[in-house]
Amino acid sequence: MKCPYCAFEESKVIDSRPTDEGTRIRRRRECMSCGKRFTTYEIIESVPIIVVKKDKSREVFDRSKLFNGMLRACEKRPVALNTIENAVSDIEATLQNSLDREVTSDRIGQLAMDKLKDIDEVAYVRFASVYRQFKDINTFMDELAKLLNEK
Repeated sequence: MKCPYCAFEESKVIDSRPTDEGTRIRRRRECMSCGKRFTTYEIIESVPIIVVKKDKSREVFDRSKLFNGMLRACEKRPVALNTIENAVSDIEATLQNSLDREVTSDRIGQLAMDKLKDIDEVAYVRFASVYRQFKDINTFMDELAKLLNEK
């Protein structure tokens, strides 16, 4: 860390403490050359996840879009709100932990369907019908048959 007074590049940390509810660390430093003290802040650099949509356009991942889609699928079903929130958090964590900074909307949809299959089968079928854009009743029945065969 460069000293703001003399531009010397070495300093020692005298004190560190978390600030802003643990999202940043405040460090008091002392220049090894001039002896003056200064404060620095350290934060986690967040790299956004970019979603590649079906039309090849790109946008930043929006957690609320995923949440709203899953909430709509679970409407009038016995699914607790925090269950949906936990599922969305799990999906977001999976995306953050992957090495890819770009993810397809298909991948996000598949992760959501996998979670919904475990949460509520009716919500799963609702979400799948929109996500997979079923063209007719036969494709819808094929999806239901797959679900029944897995049981």
